[in-house]
Amino acid sequence: MRSPWALAKPISKQCAISCAKAGSQLVILADDDPIYWPIADTTPSSGQNRRLLPFAGDKVTATGKIYERGGSKAMVIEKIDRQAS
Repeated sequence: MRSPWALAKPISKQCAISCAKAGSQLVILADDDPIYWPIADTTPSSGQNRRLLPFAGDKVTATGKIYERGGSKAMVIEKIDRQAS
């Protein structure tokens, strides 16, 4: 099933940075199409743009706790690294 955003390929790095700085939430788009909303492990949770901005538009490897509810997936990121090109 394709995501409702139908992202066929990653957007440009500059576009991702500009959108994030304008307030758009950065997400992680997995190779097999799920979109993961990065969240904090606090209550209430908060966005993770500050932490993700250095990786905007890049391929990354992220590990952490996954939460699923109502078809959405969220991740509390434990570790994130840029993939070697």
